[in-house]
Amino acid sequence: MKVVSRKVGRGWRINIAWALIMVLFLSCGALAGCGQKSASSGADVKVVELKLAHFWPATHPVETQLIQPWAKEINQVTNGKVKITSYPGETLLKANDIYDGVVKGVADIGVSCFSYTRGRFPVLEVFELPGITYESSRVSSKVAWETIQSINPKEVQDTNLLMVFTTGPGDLYTKAPVTKLEDIKGMEIRATGLSAKTLAALGASPVGMAQSEAYEALSKGVVKGNLGPDEVLQGWKQAEVTSHLTKTPFLYNTLFFVTINKAKWDALGADTQQAILNVNQKYFDQVAAGLWDQQNEAALKWAVEQKGMQVIELNPVESQRWIELVNPIQREYVNSMNAMQIDGQQILDGVKALAAKYNAEL
Repeated sequence: MKVVSRKVGRGWRINIAWALIMVLFLSCGALAGCGQKSASSGADVKVVELKLAHFWPATHPVETQLIQPWAKEINQVTNGKVKITSYPGETLLKANDIYDGVVKGVADIGVSCFSYTRGRFPVLEVFELPGITYESSRVSSKVAWETIQSINPKEVQDTNLLMVFTTGPGDLYTKAPVTKLEDIKGMEIRATGLSAKTLAALGASPVGMAQSEAYEALSKGVVKGNLGPDEVLQGWKQAEVTSHLTKTPFLYNTLFFVTINKAKWDALGADTQQAILNVNQKYFDQVAAGLWDQQNEAALKWAVEQKGMQVIELNPVESQRWIELVNPIQREYVNSMNAMQIDGQQILDGVKALAAKYNAEL
């Protein structure tokens, strides 16, 4: 190579050829450093960053015990290719908007309740029907996930469901004691989805709102009670604004979803998808399915011992009065499914059979 040089101010000499070589060298180094290296091959990895929206506080077990460990393990098994960033406490989307937000791509992944958008998921209302007994959240979670995977209802096919899980049986916690049906006549009680219809059948006055809004509504007297899992007594501090809990396991179950935008899922590729599905199954079995059982037990114990919560057990005769009023909701569900050309009775019978099976096994 012929080296060309020239003098510039004060006798300094710049070797143009070497300067060009250094520029090229530094440019190549910079480009090589722009990608993330695969731990296994050293090759550049294009990182897929996914935003996850949910409504629980950052300190809630959904965030600390499920979402964060699950996201970390997905990052590990994909060799750093998939990075999930969680936005808790409605910082990205309101609870009611999370599913639609995933469909539209505002969030890539969403975790929330199906019941927060009443009427959008009519088939899945079967899991919230009153009169079906679930002994635990583990039982109801397994019933729901197995059923959904089997029937794959059209209403959830606009995203890609990663898993579902449930609260299991819930109770009625109120400011004034509820010992009989007449005590809740006209009482404003926070509820969502099918639970609102259940409370209306009992003569109460349901008020639809997300769990994140219930504390303020209770503290201001907008509502006089809440129907939900016992975990909200501590996790959402509602034992501070209620004083009585009536055991009503035949009234309540809420279904949560973890779902991903369909286009984002399809773009991941088969190997990455399978790696994520393997992690999902692990976290469903080991964490999500029974997450509410641990919370419910601990929260009720805390509410009684630390906040003086009074627990009321309805006698069998009184319980039957309530059940007789809400059982027609099951028939309404079957009729509404039949009107949509869906065999509602088959779905309901299947859910009841699975509930009996897992109640006996778990």
